[in-house]
Amino acid sequence: MKCLSIDLDGTLLNSQHEISEENMNVLQELQAKGHQIILNTGRAYGDVVSVKSVQHLECPIFCVNGSVLYSETGELLYEATISIDTYKEIFAALKEMGVGILVYTNYGGFPSTLPPLHHKSKEELDTLFQEYDYDGILKKDNLKIYKLIALVHHDQLEKVEEVKTALADQTDISMASSFSNNVEITSSEAHKGKALLRYQQMMNVSFEEIFAFGDGGNDLAQFEVATTSVAMGNAPLAIQQQADLITKTNDEDGFAYAVRHLLKLLETEETVSLIGS
Repeated sequence: MKCLSIDLDGTLLNSQHEISEENMNVLQELQAKGHQIILNTGRAYGDVVSVKSVQHLECPIFCVNGSVLYSETGELLYEATISIDTYKEIFAALKEMGVGILVYTNYGGFPSTLPPLHHKSKEELDTLFQEYDYDGILKKDNLKIYKLIALVHHDQLEKVEEVKTALADQTDISMASSFSNNVEITSSEAHKGKALLRYQQMMNVSFEEIFAFGDGGNDLAQFEVATTSVAMGNAPLAIQQQADLITKTNDEDGFAYAVRHLLKLLETEETVSLIGS
């Protein structure tokens, strides 16, 4: 069985945050041929299943950069969390640096998850982060913290490296950037690549090949374990340089193009027989 591990934002989703008709057709064809489709994203589960097309796919969903794994039927398989003490240390450091902070938990994201913020103005974001009462998060019963996102404005990108430097001594966390203006902080056990290996072990399956598709820094983790890694045409140059193949952009059905033309996973039987003759 071949496995296709696919990022969402900037990869399978276009700029309107939708799965195009062509990408959807390819996903369904791959499943019909018996290939394993896995959505492997930094999004929270609620932000994944809010995409209408995803609701028509029966496939495993790995959320929050491999922190939370769900089966194809929506069963929770695995969680990797940040301890409350570690959270408090990280939160204090981020607060001192004056960056925006998103906290992903088993209760949802506070003050929001990332997708709803993409089109907010600088002023709206500043108000959101300055006025939110973060103390209320720690009052929740049986709290589980999956991820923090440090978010900066696009004219303050130097703060991204400042955040990574400030947290470099934290040995029990992983850091990656899904966009150029953020740092996503998860448990050291949360990792898009580790999630793929963990899933195989949990489900007692062995993938013949793993094809990983992505466009961001958090996708390098799945590139590490992939047989073949595919970067989107809209990915930063540094990400493209780490991939085996580069496809078209997410607004040009780059995922579908890679499957049909670069990887040739959906060649027709007629084409295959002609090649073999």
